[in-house]
Amino acid sequence: MGVGEDVVDCLVEHGIDTIFGIPGKQTLPLNEALDERDARFVVARHETAVSHQAWGYAETSPTESMAATVVIPGPGDMNAMNGLKNALNDCTPLLHIAVETEHEIRGGDGIHETPPDTYDNVVKENILVETAESAVAEVTRAIRIAREQPQGPVRVGIPKDVLASDVEQAGIESVAPAEPGEPPLEELEEATELLSGADAPVVVAGGGVRRSGASEALVTFAERIDAPVVTTYKGKGTIPEDHPLSAGVLCGGSSPDVLGCLADADAAVAVGSDLDAVGTRAWSVELPEDLVHVTLEPDDIGTGYPVAVGIVADAERTLSALTERVPDAENDGRSRAQAVREADTARFEALVDERDPDGAPTSVETLQAIRAALPRETVIAVDAGGFRLWTLVSFEAYGHDSYVNPGSWATMGTSLPSAMGAKLANPEKDVVALSGDGGLMMCVHEIHTLASEDIDVTLVVLNNSDYAIISEEAERSYGLDPIAYGWEEVPLDLVAIAEGMGVSATRIADLDDVEQALDEARESDGPSVVEIFTDPLEPQASVWMRD
Repeated sequence: MGVGEDVVDCLVEHGIDTIFGIPGKQTLPLNEALDERDARFVVARHETAVSHQAWGYAETSPTESMAATVVIPGPGDMNAMNGLKNALNDCTPLLHIAVETEHEIRGGDGIHETPPDTYDNVVKENILVETAESAVAEVTRAIRIAREQPQGPVRVGIPKDVLASDVEQAGIESVAPAEPGEPPLEELEEATELLSGADAPVVVAGGGVRRSGASEALVTFAERIDAPVVTTYKGKGTIPEDHPLSAGVLCGGSSPDVLGCLADADAAVAVGSDLDAVGTRAWSVELPEDLVHVTLEPDDIGTGYPVAVGIVADAERTLSALTERVPDAENDGRSRAQAVREADTARFEALVDERDPDGAPTSVETLQAIRAALPRETVIAVDAGGFRLWTLVSFEAYGHDSYVNPGSWATMGTSLPSAMGAKLANPEKDVVALSGDGGLMMCVHEIHTLASEDIDVTLVVLNNSDYAIISEEAERSYGLDPIAYGWEEVPLDLVAIAEGMGVSATRIADLDDVEQALDEARESDGPSVVEIFTDPLEPQASVWMRD
């Protein structure tokens, strides 16, 4: 049996049966083995998509579930780097198999050759298989590393000649990923004392709550200390956003009321977040001095904010331990959270009231119509771009595994491929991708993958014929003409594009038709595209919500 077959058997034995990629001559030993085994190989149209597909798969799966990617060396590997960096920033596990240049010509500028260390900074670990006998052992090690907290993407470079060889594989014990350590007792007691004396605590929940599967523990803890919960980009959905303690998202579109909820607190617990520069506006967001910071990365402690108590431990274990220790409290948390939600709702209503009644709808009212039309349990995959901020602040998410969006990497072109991964991980659930037209055009080729692989995803495109978040800033800060980076004069016909790729599509002219269109799309047997025009001149959330 060849090494390619051994590697595929290793993947399947470790529960990895979904692989995204684009075949090349170098990958064919793997593709042959995948074809003969109980594994699904999804053929994408561009390598940029494959790592986002695997990212979406893991983001909507149990903590240790993940997919793999397979690409050719050089251009394929580099195209996939975008999604690998996205997964690294989001601590999302995936196994990236890159076929390397053959040993005998390595260093001789062979076709597609790039130095293996090119990828060191976009993955959790970059492993190069040096001998044919070690291939399975190295893949096994890579799977364990990817799954260990803090999780992340791991790249395994396997030379083409190794894959095509037929040698006995070295034996290796399949060791389960190491469990994260228990939170230290002394720091738990310090945090308990701090929180017990607080009258207006707040919780900041990040993506680590998602990766730890700690949503239930988060809600229980927040209820115990009666504290509003503000989430980060990656923490959105970790507390259902119709929960009385949900107090919005810390992002570029956060309102003064969200920021005031944080600034006015006398104690805060930031859990599962690195409190990075993106979410905190370069650490200008005010947090209380009595800050308990819980993260798995020691270097995160004290990087942006001084802390009263730093705990390097798993989110779920720490929240559960704190809940056992802190006393029940009545800190007016529900009314503080409600005040934030009501203030934000008033801003949304004012935005809609001020728009031209004869013009295209705003992103907010479009997103609210979409949310109202979708079942609560629908998995939502959201792209980056201007409309993402409106989605973060106005589109309710109801579970950590039902809302996917990129974190601090903020790369565009993710929603469609990530929705495909989410659907394959959750075949029994409805999956909807939300995209702007700008983001879609960075992955539009994957509409054809939807059709060819028959992946039942509904893609909803908010089309404003503009890179609106850029055009708005260009006009406001640099005096350029309105819609400076739009394409109104050469409009995209997304319905024609989708239908030309074999996917049924419809265009909505009236928001009253959203529910029917989405019902028909979800009930249809196969993928669908729904196009909705929105106002390119609407204010951006980063401006409107700050007033």
